[in-house]
Amino acid sequence: MPARYDAIVIGSGPGGASVAQSLARHGQRVLVLEQGSGAPLRGTLAQMAGIGAIPGKGAFLHRDASLLVRGLATGGSSTLNFATAAAPPLERFAALGIDLAPSLAECRAELPIGQLPDELLGPMARRIMQAALSSGLPWQKLDKMIRPAVCRTGCWRCVYGCPFGAKWTARDLLDDARLHGAHILDNAQAMRVVREQGRATGVEYLRDGAAHTVQAKVVILAGGGIGSPRLLHASGLAPRSLPFISDPVVAVMGALDDIEGGAEVPMAAGMALPEEGLSFADLTLPRPMYQAFALQVGRIDRLFAHRRTLSIMVKIRDQAGGGIGPHWVDKTLQTEDRERLRRGTAMARRILSQAGARHLFQSWHFAAHPGGALAVGGGGPASVDSELRTATPGLYICDASVLPVPWGLPPTLTLLALGKRLGHRLQELM
Repeated sequence: MPARYDAIVIGSGPGGASVAQSLARHGQRVLVLEQGSGAPLRGTLAQMAGIGAIPGKGAFLHRDASLLVRGLATGGSSTLNFATAAAPPLERFAALGIDLAPSLAECRAELPIGQLPDELLGPMARRIMQAALSSGLPWQKLDKMIRPAVCRTGCWRCVYGCPFGAKWTARDLLDDARLHGAHILDNAQAMRVVREQGRATGVEYLRDGAAHTVQAKVVILAGGGIGSPRLLHASGLAPRSLPFISDPVVAVMGALDDIEGGAEVPMAAGMALPEEGLSFADLTLPRPMYQAFALQVGRIDRLFAHRRTLSIMVKIRDQAGGGIGPHWVDKTLQTEDRERLRRGTAMARRILSQAGARHLFQSWHFAAHPGGALAVGGGGPASVDSELRTATPGLYICDASVLPVPWGLPPTLTLLALGKRLGHRLQELM
C-alpha cells in the first residue's frame, strides 16, 4: 500500500462504492476503508446478525422501543436490503442545484434494474396485489436490482445476504474498482479525518489493533447515515448531536387458510402515496424474523403460522429529529409521524381483509434508512453544498446522511447516482 492516494473513501455502501468505482475507472489511486467484514455472503441468519444486529454497531434501540438497523460489511446495507430500486426525486435535487438525470441514466444502463418476471412473483405477493387492485389502489410491481436468470423461485435469503449472486450489492462496484487498481480494506475502522492548515489531507484508521495514517488529495465520507456524522464529530467537524430521519416501518400481518408460502422475494410489488408520505409493499420475511415480530407484540398464538401469513410493509416519511451522538443514536416519533403510521396501518389492514386474511396484528415500528443529518442544502452547521462538499476543503460526503429531508424512499439508486456524479466531478478537479 502506498502512503498517499488520490482519494480515500470511508465506507463501501452504494454511495462510497459508486465514487470509488468512478475514480478508479479514470485511473485515480483509490483506497476504500470499510469497518465491516468482506467475507463472502452465505445467506445465513448468523452472518446477517453479525452484519446488522450487534447492539451499538448495527442495531440501535430508541427510547420508544423502535429498532434502527444498519449494515456493517463490505457493500454496506446493500448486502441486507431488499434490492428495491426506487427512482430519486429528480425535481427535488434539481431545486438544490443537482442534476442527477445523467448519472441516473448511467446507473440504469449498467445495473440490473427492472421488475421481476411473473414467475418470480411469489404467491403471497400475488394475493396482496390482487386485494389491493380490487380495492382500487395503484399497486404494481416494483423495480428491483435482481438478476432474474440467477434468482431462485422459493428462496428466502434476500434479507440474509444472497449467496447466489442474484441480488445486486455494492460489492459488484467494489470488484470493478479493484480491477482498476483500487485498494479495498475491510475491518478497517476510520477514527478521524486528518487535517493540515484547515484542509482534509488523510485519515487515521484502526486495523488489527494497530493505528495507521494514510494521506490523500481528497477524502470522501461514505460511512452511512450514522457513521459519517459520528466521524465528523470525532474529527471536531460537527456538533455533538445531529437530528436525522429514519423512514419508520411497521409490518402488518394476517393469516389465510388457503395459502402455503413464506419463501419469496420481498417487496416485489407495492405502491407509493407521496402526497401522504406513505409507501407500501409486500414483506414476506424468513420465519425467524416473522416469529420475532410475533413475539415482540405478544402474539404467541401466531408463532407457527409463518407459511400462511401475509405481511405488508407500511413505511412513512418522517420528520427530522432525535440525535446521532458519539456514543448514542436516539429518535422518537413525532405526532405527525404517529398519525401517518396510524393511517398507513389502517390501509394495510383493509388490504389484508380484502385478501381474506384473519388474525390481523402488527409489529412495533423499526427503521433501516438513517439519513439526513448532513442534508445537502440544509444550511445546518455540518451540511454539504450541491457538490457534496463540506466546509472543510478536500472533504466530501456521499451517503444517506446528505439526503434532503423528509425522504421516505429506498435510497440505494439515489446514492448510486450521487456517487457517480461526485466521481465525475472529482475527476475534473484532479
